[in-house]
Amino acid sequence: MRNAFIKTLIKLAEKDGNIYLLTGDLGFSFLEKFSEKFPDRFINCGLAEQNMLGVAAGLALEGKKVYVYSIIPFIIMRCLEQIRNDICYQNLNVKIIGVGAGFSYGNLGVTHYAIEDIAVLRSLSNIVILSPADLRETEELILKSYKLEKPTYVRLGRKEEKKLSDLNYQIEIGKPSVLVDGKDGVLISTGNQVGISLEVVEKLKKLGYSFKLINLSTLKPIDRKLLLKELEGFNKIFTVEEHNIIGGLGSLIAEILAESNWQGEFKIIAVPDEYPSEVGSQDYLRKKYQLDAEQVSNNILKRLKN
Repeated sequence: MRNAFIKTLIKLAEKDGNIYLLTGDLGFSFLEKFSEKFPDRFINCGLAEQNMLGVAAGLALEGKKVYVYSIIPFIIMRCLEQIRNDICYQNLNVKIIGVGAGFSYGNLGVTHYAIEDIAVLRSLSNIVILSPADLRETEELILKSYKLEKPTYVRLGRKEEKKLSDLNYQIEIGKPSVLVDGKDGVLISTGNQVGISLEVVEKLKKLGYSFKLINLSTLKPIDRKLLLKELEGFNKIFTVEEHNIIGGLGSLIAEILAESNWQGEFKIIAVPDEYPSEVGSQDYLRKKYQLDAEQVSNNILKRLKN
């Protein structure tokens, strides 16, 4: 995903001399592709992420189109005041590129987990929140968000996620994408859990259950009318995300359903509201918190049988 981002940004920067890229002493081995090509438009702000957001705001006020890159906890949690006051309050054209969604940096411990970022940023006005599921979505959303002159957060996984390119669907900011049609229930997912959710739908199909899979690559804003139209006629809805159970995708869908007077069974499958006590790979932590394909499938099956 990181390579897809920088590749797309270079294409944009070749045509637009106002594009700047800032980093907090990270991105070695792939950001060089940008810095070598556009040395005057690349700034390594060092281990000073809060200052980096201030620099980004200043450049944006001068008409520059600024992209800032870092690991999610460093660029979101550490810089929340700057994102709120400097970027969002002034509605500036700054694109925040955060890498390491969910348990991507699992081996580095809880300080590097990104399981609160959606909840934190959803409460800020003016910001767009994008959560691509694979390389194609990363490229498409970087290209489409370039046209948005407002604060934007792009939540990237660390590795290449399962490719969805074989599926024929449109990617539009603010709109849900239907990846698979079904009639027995709906599974809604985002980002690095979409590939796993596709496996879940395939597992359920082998057991005789037909599930619709909706991918929300945009978490804010969202076309609520279109989403509700896709959910019409279903009374079983599940959400899956690599994020805290509070404030993320599940909370977003719950808000929409509650305000629409929807009636049925709704279940959020996410990280429980606790600090993980163990360190391990992303796959290990997914299994521990029942976010791998097998356990998500079993969770849904229990609900269906009950």
